[in-house]
Amino acid sequence: MSKRSGSADLPLHGGRVPPWLSDRMTRLGALIAEAIVHHYGRDEFLRRLSHPFWFQSFGSVMGMDWHSSGITTSVIGALKRGLKPLSGELGLHVCGGRGAQSRKTPEELVDIGYRVGIDGTRLAGVSRLVAKVDSAAVQDGFDLYLHGFIVADDGKWVVVQQGMNDERRQARRYHWLSEGLENFLDSPHRAIEGRGQGNIINLADRRADRSRLGQLDILATLGPDGIAREASALAQSAEREAVVADQLVLPHLVMPAHHDVRAGDIVMKRLHGSLAAAADCGPKDYQDLLLVPGVGARTVKALAMVAEVVHGAPCRFSDPARFSLAHGGKDRHPFPVPLKVYDETIRVMKSAISKGKLGREEELAALKRLDIQSRQMEQYVTGPDLKEIIAGEFRDSEHFGGRSVFGWERR
Repeated sequence: MSKRSGSADLPLHGGRVPPWLSDRMTRLGALIAEAIVHHYGRDEFLRRLSHPFWFQSFGSVMGMDWHSSGITTSVIGALKRGLKPLSGELGLHVCGGRGAQSRKTPEELVDIGYRVGIDGTRLAGVSRLVAKVDSAAVQDGFDLYLHGFIVADDGKWVVVQQGMNDERRQARRYHWLSEGLENFLDSPHRAIEGRGQGNIINLADRRADRSRLGQLDILATLGPDGIAREASALAQSAEREAVVADQLVLPHLVMPAHHDVRAGDIVMKRLHGSLAAAADCGPKDYQDLLLVPGVGARTVKALAMVAEVVHGAPCRFSDPARFSLAHGGKDRHPFPVPLKVYDETIRVMKSAISKGKLGREEELAALKRLDIQSRQMEQYVTGPDLKEIIAGEFRDSEHFGGRSVFGWERR
């Protein structure tokens, strides 16, 4: 049976991802997906997408705003663009998106079904039902506006959808995974992200079975008019409050409203482990390790975090903000996106995966060793504090091709 894995606040952010970043997110996102499928298989990639902490870290390492609701839209969009030309090879297909794109999901699934030989009509029904559960059965004050459906050639799927609450300026993300899903109304969510807002009505919880059966019985017995009269009477009674209080309030991870990355947002020993492993491997001998000429020390730091996104265990993603230190953020938080570093990261990942497909695993193995070394070194290394690290990134930003939505960085 699917289990919830936590929740988190996602502050609503406006604006769009600029083309210079969305293009790179598309390429890096597809490369990370390829690496995970290569090492661990397609099912594992679906599991990763269903993990809310990993999903947020995935978006952060790609240079998106580390805590905002925009990560959901941008990650789904990047994967839809990046995995489309690889769908025949990886057997993965991304449908839906935001707004009008979400409403096209059923027809996209039917089309995929015809092409790969799975029951697209059934999957279209699943898409509609999942959306209905999170918009009607779970009444938590968030209106759905994004629906992403990722399906494999064997019919396994993951759904990531998001709702917003304009009044609170917050978003809530819902994760579903087909693996182990037996019933759409008995605690089906893999995870729901959003701050606990007090009591909610969650008719999709297994403990609400008696409530659902009771509602059907009341509808048959009283009819719509009778239900309206009873509801009016119950509104004045303590019984109604007790019924609502019985509904599930999910555990949650709070994503803060502040834009800047602070020490409290990061597990510093993990960050120091990544930096120490990068320093130990390069730049003097990293060329021999990765067999890719021209890789600089700063790129190695980014690669250490990308390697963790590929290889890290679920418990490693409790601090998504840490992964924003790989390639910064489009709004200059924690620092401008270093495009030269970003492009080198893409080049190294592309080289490693291309050679891995030919049976030459040296570079992919080197990235995995980098992640292992990071975890080993974090047990005992120390390093500069976060403010010093970020100050250094701003100082070198022009040299690394720093760019944000505000323009190019200049000294």
